[in-house]
Amino acid sequence: GARFSLDVARDADVGRNSLLTYQLSSNPSFSLALKENTDGSKQPELVLERALDREKQSSFDLVLTAVDGGEPARSGTVQVRINVSDLNDNPPVFSKSLYEARVPENLPAGSLVLHVLATDADAGNNGRVSYYFGDVPDSISALFAVEEETGEVRTVAALDFEEKSKYIFGVEARDGGALVSHCKVQIDVTDENDNAPEITILSLSSPVPEDAPVGTVVALLKVRDRDSAENGQVSLELSGEAPLSIVASPGGSYKVVTASALDREQASEQRVTVVARDRGRPALSSSAELVLEVSDVNDNAPVFEEAAYSAYVAENNAAGALVLRVQARDADAGANGRVSYW
Repeated sequence: GARFSLDVARDADVGRNSLLTYQLSSNPSFSLALKENTDGSKQPELVLERALDREKQSSFDLVLTAVDGGEPARSGTVQVRINVSDLNDNPPVFSKSLYEARVPENLPAGSLVLHVLATDADAGNNGRVSYYFGDVPDSISALFAVEEETGEVRTVAALDFEEKSKYIFGVEARDGGALVSHCKVQIDVTDENDNAPEITILSLSSPVPEDAPVGTVVALLKVRDRDSAENGQVSLELSGEAPLSIVASPGGSYKVVTASALDREQASEQRVTVVARDRGRPALSSSAELVLEVSDVNDNAPVFEEAAYSAYVAENNAAGALVLRVQARDADAGANGRVSYW
């Protein structure tokens, strides 16, 4: 129903020869109306017949024809171009409602994670889209940033799979006319073998008597690897010459047991290194040293230095005179190795 005035035509003739009528080329969006002026002339007006949509058609080309009343009739034409100006009637539209990405946890800061994209059918500033985080916690903004102009989501700090493996947050697109749309971003962090196994000594039975039976538990260990899958699968082994072996127990614990008889007289201390190695590529390992003291058992009799001793004694010797000295040694320790004679 809106009306737009058009220029009137002029005809140099007089009378009926200058009586003008107007015609407009056919178009469903516009029609022609004639407004009578006070001087009796007619003013052509363009009448809008239906709503315009610049995003569908941004311009129209019409032809206005003026015809006089003479015989034969003469006419003149003028081209009418209508440019439809933009209103901010379209919000930005994301290409997806959910953007997903998988990234390794060792991704350097500043790396591109994904790219969100929204388009706006409006023109000029009304169609210029900027990107921002939605209402996100500080923990998200401390790790990620979104480029205002491009929609690129990048890391701003190192990611840690062991701390958190999935992030979900909102990104909004805002046009120059303050219309806003939203999308979701989901980032899955994949594990890297960046944690060595951790060995914890739960208990250590030291000293252990040298007559302890084979299979005696001398230590309990716990092993933990913060990585996942093969990166977190750990195997243990003992390194050293000690007569010990390691046995796995349910729940990720291990027992160190005696593998053969102990002999304090041969070795009063047993040292062994526990090596934990994961199955990552490359594999990471850690180690812990066990020091086991072997306590004495009275398993050695005194041994004389000689099997038989002989001495000559004068018949007139004084009482208390030294006849000979005998000596026995005992390989045991402490009271077990202290020798008395009768």
